[in-house]
This record gives sequence, structure tokens and C-alpha cells, in this order.
Amino acid sequence: MKLIGNIIWFLFGGFIGALMWALVGFLWCCTIVGIPFGVQCFKAAFLVLWPFGKEVVYGGGSVSFIVNMLWIIFGGLELAFFHLVIGGIYCLTVVGIPFGLQQFKLAKLAFMPFGAQVG
Repeated sequence: MKLIGNIIWFLFGGFIGALMWALVGFLWCCTIVGIPFGVQCFKAAFLVLWPFGKEVVYGGGSVSFIVNMLWIIFGGLELAFFHLVIGGIYCLTVVGIPFGLQQFKLAKLAFMPFGAQVG
């Protein structure tokens, strides 16, 4: 079921979402200070390509919190809004609800990528 869900996901928007994460990652990597942010974006882009069957576990400490606040200001808010809107559109139909839930999972990741582990 995970394979079928991931294939359908990739065809109906997963690729576009991954491109958005990769674009933000490339923009962050243009500066030396932004490279850690860019690396997190590339990790998240891979998750956006194949989200079914993967869970995100949140942890970290005060450093992760501070870096996440900077992230929200400089790129995370737009990505989270994208995932929330697309997730809401998917949830309008019964068939789209699993895909909408995946979008909501990614929206939460867009708010807090630092300190998150994908497993």
C-alpha cells in the first residue's frame, strides 16, 4: 500500500512540492551561514517525494527552537502555507484524505525541520 500511495503521491503533486523544498535549499546554500538550513531542505525534499510509510519524530532542545524560529521567518512559513492549502484541497474528497494528511505532516515539518528525525 505504501508503494502505491507513494507513486500516486509523486504523480499528483509530490514532485512539485519536492522542487519547492529543493529551490529553498539552493537559495539557503548560496550563503555560508545558510548551508545547514539548505541541507535540512534537501532532506525534507526527499521526504516530500515519498512520504507514505515514514514518520517524523520531533525532538531537540533550545538550540533547535531558536534555529526553527529563524527558519520560520526566512522560508518555513511559505512552505508550510503551501502544504496546508494543498492538504485542505486534498481533504475535500474522501479519496484525497490520506494525501491531505501527508500534506499536514509536511506542513508541521516545514515549521520545525530542526530537531526532527525521519524514520
